[in-house]
Parts: sequence; C-alpha cells; structure tokens
Amino acid sequence: MARPREFDEDTVLEAATQRFWINRYEATSMRDLADSTGVTTASLYNAFGDKRAICRLVLDRYVRRALESCSAIFGGDDRPLRALERYFDALIEEALADALQKGCFVVNTALEVVPHDADFRDLVTNVFDQIEKYLRDCIASGHGPDEELEGAANGWRPSTALHALGQETAAAIDGPSTGSCRSPRLAVASSK
Repeated sequence: MARPREFDEDTVLEAATQRFWINRYEATSMRDLADSTGVTTASLYNAFGDKRAICRLVLDRYVRRALESCSAIFGGDDRPLRALERYFDALIEEALADALQKGCFVVNTALEVVPHDADFRDLVTNVFDQIEKYLRDCIASGHGPDEELEGAANGWRPSTALHALGQETAAAIDGPSTGSCRSPRLAVASSK
C-alpha cells in the first residue's frame, strides 16, 4: 500500500512554477525544486517524475489558467474592442505587478526549451495557435463579413505580435525589458 502524500500538490506545483520562472529551466535542478517546495528530491521524483516532467506539469497548469482567462475575456458579452482592451489590460496589469519582470512563462519556455524538445514545441505552438484564434476571431467579429484581416495572407501572426506588444508596453512603463520577450514564434518556427 502506497503512503499518502504529506504535501499539497497544488502548493508544490506553484512553488515549482515560481522556481522555473525565476531561474529558467536549464538553471533549475531537482535540488532547487526540493528546496523551493519543501519536499524531498525522492518524493518529487516519486510524485511527479524528473525535472522535465515537473516542468511540463507546471507549464500545462500555467497554460490551462492562461487559456481559461482568454476564454473568460473573449467568450463574454463584451464588444470586440472592449474584449481586446480587457486582454491587454490583463497582460499589462500582470506585467506591472511582477516586481521580478519574469516575462511570460510560455514565452520563456519557447525561447529556452522549445528549440531542444519537440513535446514542449508542440505544446507552445498549440498555445500560441489558440491565443491567436481568440484574437483573430475577436478582430474578425469587429469587421464586416467581406473584409479580410490585413496580413493574414502573408503569414502575419497576431498572437505573438500582440502578446509581445502587451509585455513590452508594460516593461516600457515599469522599466527596462529583461529581454525575455524576443519573438517566441520565431523561436518555435526556427526549432522545427
């Protein structure tokens, strides 16, 4: 019979998220995760797997929350312009509240892990595609039925451009950028 866990899984995953977010993937060890979570390395391995598996769990958790937020913003009764304002207001508010200027966890993963890991690349690409669909659908709903979104034919990707714009706007208001918002779509595309 397996022993019951003596820790709250959500609390541990939140601590692991913060450690990966601050130190980034490559600079985070299992010992760092154990120190941050207050759970022994052996217990982390038994409960969640290795460092990669834990990073994937925390990224999945972050993505789920981000997409739930998008769904709430773009799935409501707001007019398209108001939904876009709420989306960017949320990005800017989150960035301004982040004293460490960590940037977006998905963007950071796209830049650091995606070039070396197809599984993470697929996840990050899927997230960008879903956010892009929210943005594209919102923008399209504010256009007439015969109007084409400018740039759509030549591969312009609003999800990356608009997300990075929100992050960089907040950084410009709050201080110098950490450089973590370089083109994440480019990192994903160049790693294929």
